[in-house]
Amino acid sequence: MEKDSSNPLEVLKAELSFIEKGGYGRSVRTPWLPTSIIQDSPTCINLGDPDRSRPCSECLLMSLVPPERRSEDAPCHHIPLTPEGETIHYLERCEIQEVMEENVKDWLVRTIKLLGATRVERARSAVTAARSRTL
Repeated sequence: MEKDSSNPLEVLKAELSFIEKGGYGRSVRTPWLPTSIIQDSPTCINLGDPDRSRPCSECLLMSLVPPERRSEDAPCHHIPLTPEGETIHYLERCEIQEVMEENVKDWLVRTIKLLGATRVERARSAVTAARSRTL
């Protein structure tokens, strides 16, 4: 199924699938360089664009970035992933790739569940409101 790039829930599901399929292994083109979580995945609006011509402000993940971090070079790397507030930016410096990917996967699963539950609740509220208008 192709992801809907205008739907944050679908973008996060696609990112989770990418990680689970080993997407952050070494690049065939540049195996000497480490891959960058989110920036080297189909989730990134600038994937494959060395000039990064689209501003990060257009990314659907920006709403998950704390406002004070939105002007960073890679704002998505400042999304709090753990209850302690650890971010990709922090984990890149302190953990090995496998630990970092596990933290990102855990965050993705929690966030997908939360967004899915929120979507269901909104739908229920809409149905309830529509029913009350027709009565």
